Amino acid sequence: MAKSKAKSAPKAPKITGSAKRRSKGEIFSTIAEHVGVTRKQVSQVFDVMGTMIGADLTRCGEFAVPGMMRIKTIKKPATKAATKPNPFKPGEMMTVKAKPARTLIKIRPLKGLKEMV
Repeated sequence: MAKSKAKSAPKAPKITGSAKRRSKGEIFSTIAEHVGVTRKQVSQVFDVMGTMIGADLTRCGEFAVPGMMRIKTIKKPATKAATKPNPFKPGEMMTVKAKPARTLIKIRPLKGLKEMV
C-alpha cells in the first residue's frame, strides 16, 4: 500500500488595504491566490459576470451582486429646449438646451458593503 500525502494549499497572504487603486492584474492575482484557481479562470469569471450584468440591465433593468451592490438603470425621457429664469441673475432669462432620451446607471451599496466601511 502506498501512502498518500495530502497536499495542503500554500497559505495565501493576508489582504490589506491598498494606498492607491489596485490594477486589474493585482485584483485577479489576489483572488486567484486566495481561492486556489488560475488568473485566467478569475478573468473568465469576471467576463461572464460582465456579460450577465449587461444582459440583465438591458432586459429587466436591475442586477444585484450578492452582499455588495445593486445596479439599476433609470430611463430619462427627452426634454425640449426652453427659456427659464436664470437662478444666478434674477430678472434675466436663459435658454436651456434640449436633451435626448438617455439611460442612466445607478449603483447602490447593500448592507454587506456598508458594514465593511
